[in-house]
Amino acid sequence: MKRTFALPVVALAAITGLAACDTGGGGAQSAPVQKLSTGAAVSGEITFWHAYSAAGSEIKALEKTIIPNFEKLHPGVKIKPVQVPDADMHQKLVTASAAGSLPDVIRVDIVTVPELAKIGVLTPLDEAMPDFQDWAKKMYPGPLATNKYKDKYWGLPLDTNTKVVLYNQDALKSAGISSVPKTLEELKANAGKAGGGKFILAEGGSAAWQMLPYIWSNGGDMTDPGVTKASGYLNGPKSVAALQMLVDMYGQKTIPGNVLGGSGGTPTADGLAKGTYASIVDGPWTFPNLATSYPKFQAQTSPMYSGEGGSVSVVGGEDIVMTQQSKNKELAAEFIRYMLSPDAQKAMGHAGQLSAEADMASEMSAVEPYYAAYLEQLKTAKPRPATPQWAKIDDIFTKQAQLAFQGKQTVQQAMDAAAAQIDPLLAQG
Repeated sequence: MKRTFALPVVALAAITGLAACDTGGGGAQSAPVQKLSTGAAVSGEITFWHAYSAAGSEIKALEKTIIPNFEKLHPGVKIKPVQVPDADMHQKLVTASAAGSLPDVIRVDIVTVPELAKIGVLTPLDEAMPDFQDWAKKMYPGPLATNKYKDKYWGLPLDTNTKVVLYNQDALKSAGISSVPKTLEELKANAGKAGGGKFILAEGGSAAWQMLPYIWSNGGDMTDPGVTKASGYLNGPKSVAALQMLVDMYGQKTIPGNVLGGSGGTPTADGLAKGTYASIVDGPWTFPNLATSYPKFQAQTSPMYSGEGGSVSVVGGEDIVMTQQSKNKELAAEFIRYMLSPDAQKAMGHAGQLSAEADMASEMSAVEPYYAAYLEQLKTAKPRPATPQWAKIDDIFTKQAQLAFQGKQTVQQAMDAAAAQIDPLLAQG
């Protein structure tokens, strides 16, 4: 998922005491990590929190197929699923952490893992599960990296997504363009060809979720590899140049106002189907939405526009983690393994969840042909910087990027200011 929520400062302070059981994510003394077995008989009950959509087929797949099949494999075992709306998950985690009543296993947004690791409520799976590396080797690098914080892996990718270019071939032809632009340079060269209230590209916002693919593909970055500073990276020449291209396009009225976010204007997917926008950059969820609203329209796919850095998009999705509070970690680990098994992953694939396991690419593409483009993009897709401060950092970046789009600051000034504000947050670890 692309949405982010910060753990409230007051709540973080309230649960600092939990760091006594910290396993190395924060600054407290580490506690020994229970070494779990593989293939051992399991028993008892665990609770699994998730934010699978109650309105779709995800919960049906979980509760009618996956959990019953797991319980049949392990007679007497009971898995208690608890659906927590995505917008409520952080607050529920905070309350449960303070009360010592966290569940055994949680499906969490990928940007949440570093926050939970830092306050010491997660079990490092790379230390607890002897077969962790066997699972890690199956994963695309980008989704796997979302679980890493302070040189430990606190979870495994449960499902993933990324974004690719979606285009309307008829809209391109109307603009006199024979094929969709493949590079940032081609995009820039063709940006002004639509006219008449139509656009070659529409972007849905100016947050890192939208902007980072352009920055990365142009060879820039948001931070150093160790995620310790933004200065010299976010405000470096390649990052600034990528944003400058988009800001220039906005100033020339060759991309619509959607890039500033908020309401107003034709939504990107609607505009694509109507031919108002020749291309957008979006995720796999766009296809079922288009099929419902515009059944006669078929979007085409192309990799993220490439540049000096290659064709690089952004990783979304959810990870599966085990809490320190779990009283039945052996069963929790076995359930995690089953959630990553081909049977469970295929069941969720039919429900719209894309597997992060590279060796399942052909099976995923057989479920939905449009998955193939996203699976190919995942080979180079990158995660947003793994830091407990991500929500604050993204807010700073978005506000500064908007100032540049609005012409209130130059791109260089905006990114200099963003880097100066982000560096102290990264210094907090």
